[in-house]
Amino acid sequence: MKIGVIVATFGRAREAAELVRDLSAQTRLPDRVLFVVAREEDAPEASDFCEVLLSEKQGSCAQRNAGIDVLQDDVDALLFLDDDFVPHPTFIDVLVSVFEGDPGIVGVTGHVTADGVTGPGLSREEALASVAAGPEKVADLPEFEPRWSLYGCNMAIRSAALGAARFDEGLPLYGWLEDMDLTCPLGKTGKLVQANRLIGAHRGVKNGRTPGVRFGYSQIANPVHLLRKGTAPRRIMYENMAWNLSANALKSLRPEPHVDRRGRLRGNLIALWHLLTGRCKPARILEL
Repeated sequence: MKIGVIVATFGRAREAAELVRDLSAQTRLPDRVLFVVAREEDAPEASDFCEVLLSEKQGSCAQRNAGIDVLQDDVDALLFLDDDFVPHPTFIDVLVSVFEGDPGIVGVTGHVTADGVTGPGLSREEALASVAAGPEKVADLPEFEPRWSLYGCNMAIRSAALGAARFDEGLPLYGWLEDMDLTCPLGKTGKLVQANRLIGAHRGVKNGRTPGVRFGYSQIANPVHLLRKGTAPRRIMYENMAWNLSANALKSLRPEPHVDRRGRLRGNLIALWHLLTGRCKPARILEL
């Protein structure tokens, strides 16, 4: 089985270079590794191991789609990694065994031993330590757990199952919820699973992310967009919006130093006003 890795990166040249080192240290090397950038300065050094593609458009969805168009016909499965994801050295080896062991599995996400997205972010050292302890952490877990969608920081999809499906470029820049939008419908064609022996950590690096007001707008506009398309469960989308709105409102009183809660709340309220006035759509963050 041939595995192609696609990494869409922006503003994180250091993290991209670190991921190249992690992938080159795998016990089973990926067959192709493609970093898709919108600016040349974001690219790691190209080599026989690592390819670089300059995308005409900026944004995680557009950059990932550009990568799919290059790799899909040449590999059996596409692995999408965030540039700040730290995989265990056996990650590709385990991924191949998962796909080869069950032809009914169309999509896989790994067990994230630590996720800096929910806090101030993880240092490289913290992520490496968490990954090293990963096998012990998952020892008592089942091999697989069913999922209704995959987690975008690390998700692999069979090329044949993906077919003509693509990330929605109507979800601009950071592409909030683009992973749910793409992978939830795939669950109707086969099994989506979390493979708990597939180990990695997500650093949650803060640079390169969508600013507060824009991200707050996406927290409302993007779930509304998915509801209109019917690509994600309605209850989960409504809960997602309610949770983010309430969290931003409450935590705006004493915001965390690493989160622009007031900016996010302002973005939430602008999106709600646009929803009431019939103007709410994800692309409006480009106007904010």
